[in-house]
Amino acid sequence: MSTNNQTNPLPTYIQSHPMLDQWFGLDQLPLLSVFSGKVELGQGIQTALQQIACQELGITLDQIHWVAGNTFHSPNEWYTAGSQSIENGGASLRCALSHARWLFLNAAAKELGVDVQQIEIKAGIFSCPGKEKTVTYAELAPQIDIHIKVQSLPEAVASASQAKESIIGQSVPRKDLVDKLSTGAFIHDVVLPEMFHARMIRHSHAQSTIQSVDLEAIKALNGVEQVVHSGSFLAILGKNEAALVASLTKAHQCVQWKLPAFVERQRPIEEILTTLPSSDDIVFNRGESGTSVTKMSARYTRPFIAHASIGPACALAQMVDGHLTIWSHTQGSHLLRDQIAVGLRQDASTIDVIHLHGAGCYGHNSADDVAFDAAYITQQTGLTVRVQWTREEELSATPFGSASLMQIDAGLDQDGRIVSWQSEVWSPTHIARPGCWQGTINLLGAWMIDPPHPVDATQDVPLPNGGGLRNAVAIYDFAHQEIRHHMLPQVPVRTSALRSLGAYLNTYAIESFLDELAESIGQDPIALRLSYLSDPRSIAIIQRVAEMSNWSNRDQLPEGTALGIGFGRYKNFGAYCAVVVQVRVEEKIYVEKVWSTADAGRIINPDGLLNQIEGGIIQAISWTLKEQATWDDLNITSNTWDTYPILNFSEVPEVVVELLDQPNAPSLGGGEAAAGPTGAAIANALNAALGVRARHLPLSAERLAQLIAS
Repeated sequence: MSTNNQTNPLPTYIQSHPMLDQWFGLDQLPLLSVFSGKVELGQGIQTALQQIACQELGITLDQIHWVAGNTFHSPNEWYTAGSQSIENGGASLRCALSHARWLFLNAAAKELGVDVQQIEIKAGIFSCPGKEKTVTYAELAPQIDIHIKVQSLPEAVASASQAKESIIGQSVPRKDLVDKLSTGAFIHDVVLPEMFHARMIRHSHAQSTIQSVDLEAIKALNGVEQVVHSGSFLAILGKNEAALVASLTKAHQCVQWKLPAFVERQRPIEEILTTLPSSDDIVFNRGESGTSVTKMSARYTRPFIAHASIGPACALAQMVDGHLTIWSHTQGSHLLRDQIAVGLRQDASTIDVIHLHGAGCYGHNSADDVAFDAAYITQQTGLTVRVQWTREEELSATPFGSASLMQIDAGLDQDGRIVSWQSEVWSPTHIARPGCWQGTINLLGAWMIDPPHPVDATQDVPLPNGGGLRNAVAIYDFAHQEIRHHMLPQVPVRTSALRSLGAYLNTYAIESFLDELAESIGQDPIALRLSYLSDPRSIAIIQRVAEMSNWSNRDQLPEGTALGIGFGRYKNFGAYCAVVVQVRVEEKIYVEKVWSTADAGRIINPDGLLNQIEGGIIQAISWTLKEQATWDDLNITSNTWDTYPILNFSEVPEVVVELLDQPNAPSLGGGEAAAGPTGAAIANALNAALGVRARHLPLSAERLAQLIAS
């Protein structure tokens, strides 16, 4: 076997987890174990990463033992977030498993008595053309030491062609869906021996504290077998879940709360965001502003919005011989483990977090909070517990997606060309995940126990990734561009990461404003965009979506029906996505059909990527037309499906997506690329249909009536 020095740089997570047996194991032979820190959140990433693993090792999906999000076994790959699982997680697996493959290829060559380049691997069997003898991974395993450092050897990388399983680029069916559609595959379905159910007693204002509580009255309620009370942390426990839930309302009535005032009363988001204290800075400045003969300005806003997962948060915890195990649908098992350790004031080595599948999630929802609830209850009682939040908790105590405002000021020269582009963004933090910022703790229960952990000051992610600033830099070839950021440290509700972060509103604003500019100079909206683009991949997907939607004949649509376009590249370095929507406007906006093209580089699983783009489009339609958090002086009032409506199944339009594969380009995350373009396309279609410009979301029936009246 060659021992040439490695020449290729190691992926980030290989550097932090350098041993091969942190990624690859031989403990389940004849299955090969593969360990990943990236977890399945309903987006199909498990299948795509398994395809990468199988391709590298020359095995089938049935020959892999997959372990993900388990702090005892899996590497810490931060969160499954930011559309980076294929880009980063996939790169780590390729690097580690190509080294593993090279070790076994050399052992097989020695066993078969041939040159290593002559060996082929298919279905886990090593063979050489012209020779009858074969050997398997299991047979070679005793010869292989995998407790070695991963190396990115050129000869190992080159040996990829010797693995003959052609699984990359195939729409491999998701094995997890079979169980999810037929049996108990979710965390909610898990039943542990001697398990107690638990429900939290909380106020809808996340910062409320208990003023007084009648514990004896709560203990006397039917189904309540134990009560855990510490400071403002209050939970009821019982073996009979139905009886416990039936007593929940009465338990709430036994508590008097001290309610802090909301930072701001409910009023237009534009007023709230521009009047709160802010930290201001110019964060981007490129080029020189030209001489303008025409100036245009507009403001665009989105409200606070909820995760609104169909299934409420759930977690389980169990203590055995002083070791605490937590089952959670978190996006970051290792970071959650460390944060829970801080919250419990317990050593992290005595805690493990195991990921299980939960309801679909994009961002910092309540999965981490409910995991702390379960962990604390178990620590205090020694009992095995299952905690599930209520719908009301899900829609009020969970961090919201941040409200945002973007103002754009542009100058045009005498030829109608953009010579000045200035934007300002007002927004609170878009990322306050547990463990995201060193020295902070962001777990709701940890703020409530006695003594409480402090609620730390918020921060946000700077460019180029950006939180509130994500996609604030327009991707177009403007000669001048300047961005000012107004970071809001305190807002009325708890905020953190939600799908695409600031990219949704920023792309919505940029793409809406471009349509306004096109209209002002009498230019086709697509022609205007293309005139400021030089990237051939951007141009290609816009031109293709125009063809798919029959854009050039849009004037033939019935009155009140129109097309609109939106385009973006997620983070300006991720997946490209162009969207055209057809809307019909009556007493409200009906999205009738959506066409989309997406370029996410090399495609691992086409069906998985299609699902990501389609899902992003549908969620963005719901955000754009319906969703907003509301509150009064004391409560979050949008805490039921009646007060926080989401898109109904009957309102889902026909969605046609075409993927532009780039087999020689790096894979790019596609899960968040469609959000901003979809929202902008709807607003632009509305303007084309009625001649009214919608700048403030959501575009509900009430908002539409206001626009028409004004």
